[in-house]
Amino acid sequence: YGTFEFATTMNMHLLGALLATLCYLSCSQDSYMPPQFEFGTSPDGLLTANSTVLLNDGVYIPLFGLGVYQSDPGEETEQAVTWALQYGYRHVDTAAIYRNEESVGKAILKFGIPREEIFVTTKIWNDNHGYEETLTAGKASLERLGIGYIDLLLMHAPGEKTVSTWQAMIQLKEEGICRSVGVSNFGVHHLEELERATGVTPSVNQIEVSPYLQRRDLVEYCKKHGIAVEGYSPLTKGIKLSDPVLIKIANKYPGKTPAHVLIRWSVQQGFITIPKSIQEERIKANIDVFNFELDKEDMADLELLEEYLLTGWDPTVSEWNP
Repeated sequence: YGTFEFATTMNMHLLGALLATLCYLSCSQDSYMPPQFEFGTSPDGLLTANSTVLLNDGVYIPLFGLGVYQSDPGEETEQAVTWALQYGYRHVDTAAIYRNEESVGKAILKFGIPREEIFVTTKIWNDNHGYEETLTAGKASLERLGIGYIDLLLMHAPGEKTVSTWQAMIQLKEEGICRSVGVSNFGVHHLEELERATGVTPSVNQIEVSPYLQRRDLVEYCKKHGIAVEGYSPLTKGIKLSDPVLIKIANKYPGKTPAHVLIRWSVQQGFITIPKSIQEERIKANIDVFNFELDKEDMADLELLEEYLLTGWDPTVSEWNP
């Protein structure tokens, strides 16, 4: 990997991040190489709890993970992450605005899993947009996590100073603070303008997506441009779990529920999927979607459920602000 000369005044936080990244790169991947596929190709026959998606920058991200949105910092988040790791999750999605990065990091470190076998995503909040602000925010997130490096750093949503924020994120990647950079809640016009302004394509666009909010044009754009789609709120925050269509499909598969159908639809589309829960039984149940496959009839029925159901905000339609 070449020779590095470190000045004695070099920030020790950055030093730790760089060394951790080198450790990751030097670790043999042969003993930990789950099934992989590129986003936009058919994952049929490959899906397991350890399936990974190859991002456009060469980083592999687990297809399935735990979201910790609205999980209280402290014991609640630490316990949820611990249960997730116990049940085979290897991907945790947090954000600065969630206020639980430190709890995520503590749970990971306490669990003792090798760093290269866990994937952690966090996000830059809109209040920290701008070049210097983003540099500071990214390093602060890593310090709170305390895990050596961030696997994926996302811009939480388009907002003011989008271009300089993105440029700072690229710099954070170059410094070893994170391994990959992407965006969240970006619409097609945001992605087009970002590409035009910087020439650097995000590795991921994390958006709300479900059978009731399929975002076909946006998903197709991402596929065409090599941007992996990561879907949050795959369970529609429980709004549609009593839908007769979901119940009918779930009844075809022993032991499966409408929640399983929604999660399975998402992973079967090839979307990186991060259902959120703080309850042990639901965390355990949510990952139990890799022992069955929705058939073509099921997928066709689910295709008809589109109604642009938003369970939260929708920055994808906001104006572009460079």
